Amino acid sequence: MAVNTEKNSYTILFAIAMVVVVGSLLAFTASSLKPAITKNKEIEKQQNILYAFGVNENEGTGDITFVSKEKVSDAFKANIKEQIVLEAKDGKILKEMTREEFMNSKDQGAGIEPYLIDIKKEQTKAKNGESRFLPLFKGTQDGKTIYVVPIRGKGLWDAIWGYVGLDESMTVQGTFFDHAGETPGLGANIKQRYFMDDFYGEKLLTDAGVFKGINVAKGNNDPVNKIKDDFEVDALAGATITGDGVSAMIKKDLKLYLPYFKNLKNNNN
Repeated sequence: MAVNTEKNSYTILFAIAMVVVVGSLLAFTASSLKPAITKNKEIEKQQNILYAFGVNENEGTGDITFVSKEKVSDAFKANIKEQIVLEAKDGKILKEMTREEFMNSKDQGAGIEPYLIDIKKEQTKAKNGESRFLPLFKGTQDGKTIYVVPIRGKGLWDAIWGYVGLDESMTVQGTFFDHAGETPGLGANIKQRYFMDDFYGEKLLTDAGVFKGINVAKGNNDPVNKIKDDFEVDALAGATITGDGVSAMIKKDLKLYLPYFKNLKNNNN
């Protein structure tokens, strides 16, 4: 018997069947790709941390070049000697954990690597009055101990984030910035090498140990960025709000680590 394709019931059943088939295919594809997507995210985080640490494949003064995907795992293990996790609340550090202690802690239970801590989720926990985890990555570069700290904030259109390499005096040794949707040629330039390089050598603390942060300043009178104790870098043209977002996340997130660095200084004196 021929099927009457002009009936409403046929149209509805056909639509339902297509939704089921297409939905199943999409679910299968997403499930199949999930391991590869997860692995790529892990590689990207390692590349970003290493870049702020000063390990990359840059040549000359051109664009940034990360450690290749094939080399990044070995490079991360070779350079990042310690992954530290600080548990903090209301600006106070409650606990300091090694990588092993964190991965085996009852609070986590999933064996997550510290470098995979979701900073956005941790910021939400802090807003809700809960304690949060602050990851910190430590290694030695050219005989100097460097600590890499993740930061996250808000740009003009969407989230911005990055990693900042610091020495024990909280002087910047490297940075990496990225964004979700800033304007190409304007705010998106926070991930350009010339902008990131400006932060190298900038101080976060006054001589008296007061935390100042770093302003991305439109009125900065140091366009080639030779002055390293003015707590400013030159702004990006046409990207005031994005620059303000970078300034804000540096001040907000790096200040959380101030008690840790003060403790380092006290222990070294």
